[in-house]
Amino acid sequence: MSFKVAFIGAGSIGFTRGLLRDLLAVPEFNQIEVAFTDINAHNLEMVTQLCQRDINENGLSIQIQSSLDRREALKDARYVFCVVRIGGLEAFKTDVDIPLKYGIDQCVGDTLCAGGIMYGQRGIAEMMNICRDIREVAEPNALLLNYANPMAMMTWACNKYGGVRTIGLCHGVQGGHWQIATALGLEKKDVDIICAGINHQTWYVQVKHKGEDMTGKLLEAFERHPDFSQTEKVRIDMLRRFGYYSTESNGHLSEYVPWYRKRPEEINDWIDLGSWINGETGGYLRVCTEGRNWFETDFPNWMKDKPFEYKAENRGEEHGSYIIEGLETGRVYRGHFNVVNNGVISNLPDDAIIEAPGYVDRNGISMPQVGDLPLGCAAVCNVSISVQRLAVEAAIHGDDKLLRQAMMMDPLVGAVCNPKEIWQLVDEMLVAQEQWLPQYGKAIAEAKERLAQGNLLPTREGYQGAARLAVKSVEEMMHDRDSANKNAGESDKAKERPAAAH
Repeated sequence: MSFKVAFIGAGSIGFTRGLLRDLLAVPEFNQIEVAFTDINAHNLEMVTQLCQRDINENGLSIQIQSSLDRREALKDARYVFCVVRIGGLEAFKTDVDIPLKYGIDQCVGDTLCAGGIMYGQRGIAEMMNICRDIREVAEPNALLLNYANPMAMMTWACNKYGGVRTIGLCHGVQGGHWQIATALGLEKKDVDIICAGINHQTWYVQVKHKGEDMTGKLLEAFERHPDFSQTEKVRIDMLRRFGYYSTESNGHLSEYVPWYRKRPEEINDWIDLGSWINGETGGYLRVCTEGRNWFETDFPNWMKDKPFEYKAENRGEEHGSYIIEGLETGRVYRGHFNVVNNGVISNLPDDAIIEAPGYVDRNGISMPQVGDLPLGCAAVCNVSISVQRLAVEAAIHGDDKLLRQAMMMDPLVGAVCNPKEIWQLVDEMLVAQEQWLPQYGKAIAEAKERLAQGNLLPTREGYQGAARLAVKSVEEMMHDRDSANKNAGESDKAKERPAAAH
């Protein structure tokens, strides 16, 4: 088989190397074309060297086409992996730090809340350019496999405005599936699930073991588990009050709803600092910063380490390679995919991007109808969908009024800030991120004027949040090189979580 796969944002070591390993573990794919592109020449060069070394050591003759010219990389591609972070860690830092001045304490800030909404503004602006290039130079009807956050917003914009077939992919369902099995004392392979909702707020609406419904046993199982009872307090509380377990980690989930992070003095009651993913303030920014610093410093040693082996047993759980395998070979794959709803979940809006079970084979990607979500679960999702819709339209049209409305409707921003504070917050974020927001020229000029006039609402300058940890230096990371390598090299940066910090 010969077809071309392009990676946009290939300088992202965590995703690129693992996805390529998964893809080239498929025997039929040993002669495909692979293209990498990124805007950062240094990162692109390092990742290309490392992946080419893996390819050579596995005895394949594939030569990676590595280029700073995106259109060159996309030329004739049938599949496009998007793993970009528009604005990089520099913009990400403002997503976390500026909202903190207003009391908005985020763990991640890449899906909803103030950080996720602004991340979407940057990402969607560039995704429209990416979609244009795909339409113009890739294979007709090329498939865009989007791993970039905010997943729902980016996938929504690409499908509605980008003119490119786009499917959003995430590993949250697999992680929660493992947790559920572990809490029940079972093997993951023996627990059947149906999980549906929206990305990062997907609900395990059916959990079965040998045909027996286990949903009603989950609360007790999680409450008595020695680690989960400490590390997943928000998820357990949501399970207690809504009746169903949610895919996303404690830290992620805590910032999508209004109840757990609105009072600084209560945040530590709901989180655990054994791992960033359990709720640490700015935790994901910290580990991403550490991962990037480590990879750049330690890269020569990575080239000496054992290469990845392209074997079936070494494939990861990311859906991307399995989707391409299903489409190209006809082998059936079942996963959970982010697609335009169109009636799959009957009590969520048709235009929303939902996450639900799907099947892939040579006929394409098929999404069975799920029906209604439980009413409470649907209500939680619908609040987030309203924020996403406003944010997508704001990003496409450069409409700062819609952007401000998205912030007002966001559960945590609205729980913490009043409208005047939200208006000033948006002004600050627009100005700070000007270089990545070409669609907001007029709004940014007006925001600069307002900020220059003075008479600003007081903010907490330098506030670090309820549970912020310092970024580790490279020297500190050298004490545990294995952990540093895993952090830098994994797309799921919380795959192996330390036990709770009792």
